[in-house]
Amino acid sequence: MAVIVALGAFLMTLAGGWTALRVTDRRHLVLGLAGGLMLGVVGLDLLPEALDAAGTEVFGVPAALLLFVAGFLMAHLVERLLAVRQAAHGAEEHDGRAPEVGLTAASAMVGHSAMDGVAIGAAFQVGGGMGAAVALAVVAHDFADGFNTYTITSLYGNARRRALAMLFADAVAPVVGAASTLLFTIPEPLLGAYLGLFGGALLYLAAAEILPEAHHEHSARSTVLCTIAGAAFIWLVVGVAE
Repeated sequence: MAVIVALGAFLMTLAGGWTALRVTDRRHLVLGLAGGLMLGVVGLDLLPEALDAAGTEVFGVPAALLLFVAGFLMAHLVERLLAVRQAAHGAEEHDGRAPEVGLTAASAMVGHSAMDGVAIGAAFQVGGGMGAAVALAVVAHDFADGFNTYTITSLYGNARRRALAMLFADAVAPVVGAASTLLFTIPEPLLGAYLGLFGGALLYLAAAEILPEAHHEHSARSTVLCTIAGAAFIWLVVGVAE
């Protein structure tokens, strides 16, 4: 049952990527929406789940929050190191952005989607009601995952075929994740740690890269409204799932 439900996530991910692909003439709106979706996923979905799953504290601070900060700093460090390496080797730049950063970020999205599949499978092991609720949240926000995966990969100057390849990998990932729960389960604290780390990295990309790029050439009110709409959509998805 979990694998069948995960096929819905597969389709929604492809739909999100197709949407990002088709609206290239409104790039600033696409990026504004992507930034809002990413902000909503991190603040309203990933971080609360991470805090619930990784309940331990380190020197009075929840481990999930420490890993959230670590993920943010890690994303910043990776981007800086890649930029320095690119400049040192005289590589061709794509608006000052290293394509490897986009591929790394998209790979993290694929890993997150795989964990979404694992979450579906684990929820169905608890019960049908729990499985349905988790599946609804995953399927709905996988539209945002597909949208963001294609957008992030393309933003950093990667060729269209690479962006499409990462999109397809992101679509397949939840199905693979759900199937894996037939063989083993992931300890809840480890799952919470991963969500915290990934959430920090995703927030960095949204705040330091996606949103500034959205306003670089088109600092319009409509771009801000798209960002707000993206965050509000994730809030709606989380609320319906609850």
